[in-house]
Amino acid sequence: MKRCFCLALFLAQFAAAALLFPRICSGESSDSRLRENGTPQQAAKSPAQGTRRVVGNPLNDLLDQARAAIDRNDFQAAVAPLQKFIAEKDDFAYAHFQLGYVYTALKQPKEARAEYEKAVALDPKMSEAQLNLGILLLDSDPAAAVAPFTKAVDLLATQSRPRFLLGIAQERSGDFKSAAQSFEASLALDPKDLDATLHLAQLYLSQKQPAAAEKKFRATLELQPNLPAALLGLAQSLDAQQKPEAAEAFQNYLKTQPNSPAAKENLARALVAKNQFDEAEALLGPPQPNVAPTLESLQLRADIQIGQKKWDAAATTLKQAVALAPQDAKLRGGLGRVYLQLRDFKNAELELKNAIRIDQNNLAYWKDLSTTYYLAGNYPGTLAVLDIIAKAEKPTAGTWFIRALCYDKLQQTQPALDAYQKFLQLDQDKNPDQVWQAQQRSIVLKKVLEKKR
Repeated sequence: MKRCFCLALFLAQFAAAALLFPRICSGESSDSRLRENGTPQQAAKSPAQGTRRVVGNPLNDLLDQARAAIDRNDFQAAVAPLQKFIAEKDDFAYAHFQLGYVYTALKQPKEARAEYEKAVALDPKMSEAQLNLGILLLDSDPAAAVAPFTKAVDLLATQSRPRFLLGIAQERSGDFKSAAQSFEASLALDPKDLDATLHLAQLYLSQKQPAAAEKKFRATLELQPNLPAALLGLAQSLDAQQKPEAAEAFQNYLKTQPNSPAAKENLARALVAKNQFDEAEALLGPPQPNVAPTLESLQLRADIQIGQKKWDAAATTLKQAVALAPQDAKLRGGLGRVYLQLRDFKNAELELKNAIRIDQNNLAYWKDLSTTYYLAGNYPGTLAVLDIIAKAEKPTAGTWFIRALCYDKLQQTQPALDAYQKFLQLDQDKNPDQVWQAQQRSIVLKKVLEKKR
C-alpha cells in the first residue's frame, strides 16, 4: 500500500482520537474530560457563567506533536511523543497503530509489526491496523499476512480492496484456489477494478486455466485497451488453447512493444505453431553479433530451421543449445534426430545414447536409435533395441517388417519368415509395397527352408 493511503488512514483515525482526547480549553463546556492521568473528570462550574473550567491534558499535546511531525514527513520526530504517550497510556490502540505507521515509514518493519499487533490485540475491530499489518507482512511473510487481511475483509465487508490484498497474500502463500476466490469476490464488489481483473487473469494463466484467463484478459482490455500486460496475457492464453487468433494477438502485443525481443519470440512461436516458418525466421532476423543467445531463443531458431529442413543450420544451432544445457534430454534427442536426417549415423548414435542416458524411459529416443542402427547397417543392434522397445509396448506391423528385414539381412531364415508373416497378419494390406515385398520374400524363404530339410 502506498504511503499516502496509510497517511489517509492515520489522519482519519487521528480525527477519531481527537474525539476521545479533545483539546481542553477554559470556557468550553463538557461533561467528561481527561485528567492528566487519563481518567474522566467533571469540570468545576463558574458561579457567574455556569461554564466548566478544565485542566489541560499533556497527552493531547503529545498527540499534537506527533501529528505535526507526520504532517511535515518528519517521522523520526514523531517517535518520541508517541512513545511517551504509550508509556502513560499503553492500552490506547490508536497510539500503537500510529507508532506502527511511523515505524513503517522509517523502514523499521520489526518495530512496526509489534505496534500493529498490539493495536489489533487491544482493538480487533480496528480495520486500518489490520490492513496495515497485512500490508507490512505481504512481502516478507505473506502467509502471516492472510490472517489480518481476512479480519479486514470481515470488518470492511463492502470494500473490494481488502479482498484483493487477501488474494495477493494467498497467492504468494501458494493457496491459489483461495486466491482466485478472493479476487473474484473483489471483482463482485468492483467489476471495474483493473488491478484485480488483470491479476486474476494472470493467476488463471499460471494455473493452466487458459480459457478462464482469456476471459479475464479480455475484460482487462475493455477497461484499458492496449495494456501491454493484458495483450501479452491474452496472446499466451490463446496460444495455450492452440487457437489460431494467437498469432494476431501476439502481433497486437508487439505493436506496443516493438523493440522487445521477448515479444518477437512469442510471435515467432505462434507462427511456428501454424507452420509459417519463413515468416517466423523473417521476424527474428539473423542472430545478433556480440549478443549471447538464450537457450529459449536457440530452441526457437532450431524449430524454425527444422521446419524449413535446413538440417545443417539446425545441427549448428542445437549444438549451441546443448552446450548451454548438456543434461537436457530433449535437446540431445533433437540433435540426434537432425544428425539422422543428415545421415551422420555416428553422431546420431552418440546423441541419442546421451538422450537415453538422461531419460531412458522415453521410447522416442529408443525408436530413433533403432532407425539409426538400421540405416547404418547395424542389424544386430537394431534387433537388440527393438527387443527393449517391445518390453514397453506391443510391436506394430511396421516394427515386425523391420525385424523381418534385419533377420533376412543376417540370413536367419526362420525368424525372418516368422516376422514377415506377423507383418502380413497385422498390416492387412495397408502398405501394398511392403506387403508385396513380404509376400515375395516369404516364398523365397520357405523354399530355402524346404531345401534345408
